[in-house]
Amino acid sequence: MDPIFIAIAFGCGLAVYLLSLPPLIGFLAAGFVLNAMGYESNATLDTLASLGVTLLLFSIGLKLDIKTLLKKEVWGTATGHIVLSTLLFTGVLLLVKGIGFSLAMELEWRQAVLMGFALSFSSTVFAVKVLEERSDMNTFYGRIAIGVLVMQDLFAVAFLTASSGKIPSPWALGLLVVLPLLRPLFFRILERAGHGELQTLFAVFLALVVGVGGFELVGLKGDLGALVIGMMLAPHYSASALAKSFFNMKELFLVAFFLSIGLNGMPTAEALWIAGILLLALPVKSLLYYLLYDRCGLRVRTSLLATFSLTNYSEFGLIVAALAAKQGLLSNDWVIVASIALAISFVVSAPLNSHNENIYRRLIGRFRPGEKLRLHPDDMPIQLGDARVLIIGMGRIGQGAYMELEGRFDGRLLGIDSDEKKVGLLQGLNINAIKGDASDSDFWDKTNIGTQLEYIFLAMPNHAGNLYALEQIRHTDFRGRVAAIIRYPEEGAQLRDMGADDIFNIFEEAGSGFARHVIESRG
Repeated sequence: MDPIFIAIAFGCGLAVYLLSLPPLIGFLAAGFVLNAMGYESNATLDTLASLGVTLLLFSIGLKLDIKTLLKKEVWGTATGHIVLSTLLFTGVLLLVKGIGFSLAMELEWRQAVLMGFALSFSSTVFAVKVLEERSDMNTFYGRIAIGVLVMQDLFAVAFLTASSGKIPSPWALGLLVVLPLLRPLFFRILERAGHGELQTLFAVFLALVVGVGGFELVGLKGDLGALVIGMMLAPHYSASALAKSFFNMKELFLVAFFLSIGLNGMPTAEALWIAGILLLALPVKSLLYYLLYDRCGLRVRTSLLATFSLTNYSEFGLIVAALAAKQGLLSNDWVIVASIALAISFVVSAPLNSHNENIYRRLIGRFRPGEKLRLHPDDMPIQLGDARVLIIGMGRIGQGAYMELEGRFDGRLLGIDSDEKKVGLLQGLNINAIKGDASDSDFWDKTNIGTQLEYIFLAMPNHAGNLYALEQIRHTDFRGRVAAIIRYPEEGAQLRDMGADDIFNIFEEAGSGFARHVIESRG
């Protein structure tokens, strides 16, 4: 990759980050800046961009429970939205044609349906990045949003396979038999590969060689293979660690993906006008998501936050437009229109997701009276029982704190974690843990912690999550002590300014605890 690509990407990403917006918006802008400077996309950039999307789908699969896709709030919302949104954008594009834009005069109704189908999708790349930055991948609203995106990806892969004119090999059905048989072998190798680079390399082998290569060999989309392999490995206990090890790797490759969008071409005045009209239709697309979620009995907050994460256009729109242009169905200007609409939708969606809780707070008085009395089972408020100590975040630190306090507060300890699978494992070990989302403002509104609890331990691995939880606690009548973990000294200052009573630096205290343990064992 040309060094100027890296320099411009970093500069634009940093400038946007300093404005409290996601860096990916800067990377998109960098693509258009490079295009204006006369640069074009190249084979290296395209390869890195494709690799980034592939690893993204693989990492999604590592965190996805197949049962999630079978829930009506996922498959029902995804299917209903595809149909309704395609009809919406078909009408919008035909309206654009009626206005008299020369670019739209070539559109027949079939082509309008094709573009409408592409515009109905939401961006997997954007949603996953936003949810990961907020540590909301395992929250209920995050899981159903990702579930809808995975369903859309499956629809996308089916469409691309059909439109390419390539009929999958009869051997494709054999994958349904072979892959489940190979899964125990994959699990055994993962366990023998340790926890370092060898295990990560084996995961890359599974994603790119077995997944992408195997699926392409039988005439299926390679990205689908990476997603399926990730879903196969999801039940393994190493899946969470693998997802973390892939995080920075795929983040770097996705920079190339965002640069490639801007390098597709410079917009014309007509393309900007049409993209602006599509942007005006974006709220209607979002409203369809909200109404479908609401029909499934979800709380206002869950429906609203999931909708915000899906309020954008998808990179799949670019793929469909490019495929149609390659086959002569559309002009290449429609690829640029899709690129502009995608980029602007990211700019609009970023602040929505950054301030989603504040927006919800402003709307809560208007929407809450209409909430259903009978909510979705996964959306019910949390009951604390007789707990006197609440440990939020049941990772290694949280579990260690639970074990240390168990003798002193027997039967009055309660662990909270948003990861359903982790909670199930802890309950199997007779640990009093329940599923809950501490980043949900309603969690704090609907639980009585003011007089009941004596201690709250904030042991979430994400500093932003601990900050948010502490802010919510200070809005209650809680009079006990709050302790929180940190990784860096500046994080401790932030937490103390917000009223944390005790700060625990996990790196510094680990050494102190180690020495204390050795001395005490000698005594």
